Amino acid sequence: MQTVKHLLDQKSGEVLSVRSEDSVLHAIGVMAQWHVGALLVMQDAELLGVLSERDYARKVILKGRSSADTTVGEIMSSPVITVRPEDTVHHCMQIMTDKRIRHLPVVSNSKVVGVLSIGDLVKAVIDEQREEIEQLQRYIAGA
Repeated sequence: MQTVKHLLDQKSGEVLSVRSEDSVLHAIGVMAQWHVGALLVMQDAELLGVLSERDYARKVILKGRSSADTTVGEIMSSPVITVRPEDTVHHCMQIMTDKRIRHLPVVSNSKVVGVLSIGDLVKAVIDEQREEIEQLQRYIAGA
């Protein structure tokens, strides 16, 4: 069973973030530039929250607020649900399902070391299942 650390080792390691005082317009621009659906909200090395496209849609667009005049801190999701590098992929998927979230910051020794998306986890599960199927096919063919 794969762990969070294994998945992070396959990613770039870059953690994208904004500050709570940044405008939502700026944050959405960063998301668009990097083709991501969420950003961490950080103050120096401290994780304050997560800002997702869902937060933007529900807390800015649907309420008729201005993206330029609304700060990230006003709409970010907080407190943040996090996982550790030693947690399993299945544990992370269970958290995402139960909490209805799509991004999980990974924290080790009080420091953010990465972020996993639901896409990262689904890909890992599919890869694991593909490998098991191939092993079973080789076993059956050799029997």
